[in-house]
Amino acid sequence: MINYLIVSLGAAIGGAFRYWLSGVIQKNLPASFPYGTLTVNVVGSLFLGIIIFIIDSRQMISYQTKIFLTIGFCGGFTTFSTFSFETINLIKHSEFLLAFVNIMLNVILCLGAVYAASLFTHK
Repeated sequence: MINYLIVSLGAAIGGAFRYWLSGVIQKNLPASFPYGTLTVNVVGSLFLGIIIFIIDSRQMISYQTKIFLTIGFCGGFTTFSTFSFETINLIKHSEFLLAFVNIMLNVILCLGAVYAASLFTHK
């Protein structure tokens, strides 16, 4: 039961942080493209990669801290469901090029962020 509470707390904090960061980014860049969501997805993917490939692989954190940060915080912070919604909205408004760019940037940059973190894994 305690693990569910740990994950829930992490998700609440991650969700609040996502709301703040996405808002800050979106206020400062053109509203025609979901830069806030893109930023959150890349930052969240990099953070998850660092936790898994660097911190956890070196056994620097407990299991509870790991689930707090990964399932909880990163799960609440990253916004792939929002990404999907925003992409569909771009398509519905016939913004096919922006939808394609949104998909490519989110997928490529997020995969790249996790891969970059994995490069620090010592085997």
